[in-house]
Amino acid sequence: MSSEIIKHNPFQSMIDRFNIAADILKLDDSLRQKLQRPEKQITVNFSITLDNGNVQNFEGYRVIHNTALGPSKGGIRYDTAVNLDEVKALAAWMTWKSAVTGIPFGGAKGGIICDPRNHSKTELEKITRAYTKALADIFGPEKDVPAPDMGTGPDEMGWLMDEFSLLHGRPIHAVVTGKHLHSGGSLGRVEATGRGVSIISLLALEKLKIRPARATAAIQGFGNVGLHSALFLYEKGVKIVAVSDVSEAFYNPNGINIPELILYYNLNNKTIKGYPNSVAIKHEDLLLLEVDVLIPAAKEDVITQKNAGDIQARIIIEGANGPVASDADQILHDKNILVVPDILANAGGVTVSYFEWLQNSLLESWRIHQINKRLEDILEKGFDTVFRVAVKHNVTPRIAAYIIALKKVAETQSVKEVALEAPQYKQN
Repeated sequence: MSSEIIKHNPFQSMIDRFNIAADILKLDDSLRQKLQRPEKQITVNFSITLDNGNVQNFEGYRVIHNTALGPSKGGIRYDTAVNLDEVKALAAWMTWKSAVTGIPFGGAKGGIICDPRNHSKTELEKITRAYTKALADIFGPEKDVPAPDMGTGPDEMGWLMDEFSLLHGRPIHAVVTGKHLHSGGSLGRVEATGRGVSIISLLALEKLKIRPARATAAIQGFGNVGLHSALFLYEKGVKIVAVSDVSEAFYNPNGINIPELILYYNLNNKTIKGYPNSVAIKHEDLLLLEVDVLIPAAKEDVITQKNAGDIQARIIIEGANGPVASDADQILHDKNILVVPDILANAGGVTVSYFEWLQNSLLESWRIHQINKRLEDILEKGFDTVFRVAVKHNVTPRIAAYIIALKKVAETQSVKEVALEAPQYKQN
């Protein structure tokens, strides 16, 4: 494997940042190795009968990275590009994401190698239920709590909950988050990650003393995260000058009417292709626009050492997981570009997932203003803490976020291990 591929391996990028923070914290080698490696890596193989009568086999994964702070938490993605290295990286990011925001969860991630667009709803239900059966001993409200991710949504989470409940003979709503409201889902969950990205974007603008009404933004990705980030920033007065999805990228220096674009997107089979009120540009050119805020909200490793030197944005808010490869970090830092890392920037999703899990566990239902206010409070606190630690250690916000997360997980892990090693005394 070439060094180029290794550098752009998302798990390797996570390890690169981890090691910098671990050096600052002076973590000993045994603890460092333990926190780098997943607690469990499960590969499952199963088959379903397709609508045409043929039998198809599938491979799926579930990686439990760490459970020191609580039950592991993380999404399940359905995609042809799912692989173990990617899932390992995403699981680790979930550990750090929960830790840096103070959410009492560990980190996990799962995936199935498939293209959901090529399967009927019936087939997707069969795939989800078979995957759930294969991992029935892994999932659980106090063990491992899945959520939606790329290629999955409330339907899949509902099927997972139903299958898990059937296997245990009673309804267990808290086994999964991201469900439909009628299945125990939470208000605000669908838009949570995008709302969180917009909250962090506004805090970053304030940090650089840029008023939202005078700010411009470009957003790569118009799925759930990109769409809601664009909408909430638009509503706050930020001028969204460029957006893209997998089909096309558009630029309008006067600003794009985001509610109009969302209407077009919904009427156009969930794509922005052919949107008439902007100029089409190359996908890669969107990343290089001169804007105040750049939000890569699509996929991993879109900013690397190859294009980092050409980035003109003043702020990068990582809406996706791992959109900036580790080999680009120093280049962006030298250009004085403020990068707010994924483990803080897109933590709105896991935060409101935590709220859903709490509501299910407590048999409660919270109002939307309660949820949004609690989300804002948690993210503001996380943002302030990250920047305080960055100043204290003279490091980037990314490394500061890793320092906070690693310190919290390492201390908890050490306490648990000491407790396990202590002699157990029986009372007479």
